[in-house]
Amino acid sequence: MRARLVVFPIRGRIWCFSRSAGPSVSASEALSQPNTFKELRENISFSGKSFNANAELLVDFVANKMNKAWIGLEKAPEGSFKNKLHGLGLRLLSRVKPSEIFLRSITKEVTRVEVIYPSSLDARLVRRRLRHVAMRGTIIHKKYLYGSISMLPVTSAFAVLPLPNVPFFWNLFRAYSHWRALQGSERLFRLVSDSSITSVIDKKEIEQKDSRNENHNSPEPYWALKPSEELETLGRGDEADDDGLGQSAIKKICKIYDLDTNDVIKYRKLGVLLTLL
Repeated sequence: MRARLVVFPIRGRIWCFSRSAGPSVSASEALSQPNTFKELRENISFSGKSFNANAELLVDFVANKMNKAWIGLEKAPEGSFKNKLHGLGLRLLSRVKPSEIFLRSITKEVTRVEVIYPSSLDARLVRRRLRHVAMRGTIIHKKYLYGSISMLPVTSAFAVLPLPNVPFFWNLFRAYSHWRALQGSERLFRLVSDSSITSVIDKKEIEQKDSRNENHNSPEPYWALKPSEELETLGRGDEADDDGLGQSAIKKICKIYDLDTNDVIKYRKLGVLLTLL
């Protein structure tokens, strides 16, 4: 699967890293995931897979159950207890850093990445920033993964209370999120680190490449850098100033490149916070 990544400065030295919306799990992968504990036990017991593959299967199973429970809370009637729990969950999720969401989107199905960035930026700088984000993610999310796992036995003690154990499920989600971000960091770093098969392309080179591919079955590179004049123009819009891109410019970029507006705005808020500090 090819993933399209969009990279651009959003405020000062703060850059936005986001992935265009698309299927994160293929249809065949979704159908192969177990839906019951019986199917999970059979897949783990008789699949003959490695320990890591079985662990991945278990994590996907738990994540699927958590997602179904979250959908149930979302559909709860207005003003109900479940609806209030959903509101609390939204407030907690708003605190998740956008870089974590970005790295989490680089799933195991991603085998190639296309990086779109403003044409005024140096391609080598864009590549270095991507490598830095991936390398930093492997360090940070590994540390927080261990921290979240260590808190699970402590928060499980709240199960004796006659209320939903929100601390336990929140720590369980954070452990899952850091696990996925760690996996995404490692995969992204591998994809953008193979210098022997990298490429920097523009519109003319894309056309030449397409014409060559009609006659030759040459291997496609793991990653490609694609400078964009359109993204450069949007970044230099009327609202762009020392304070970075405005809300209107951000919404235009998100609409054109199919990005999550809330996640992109988080990068701008991060830039504002760093400026105040």
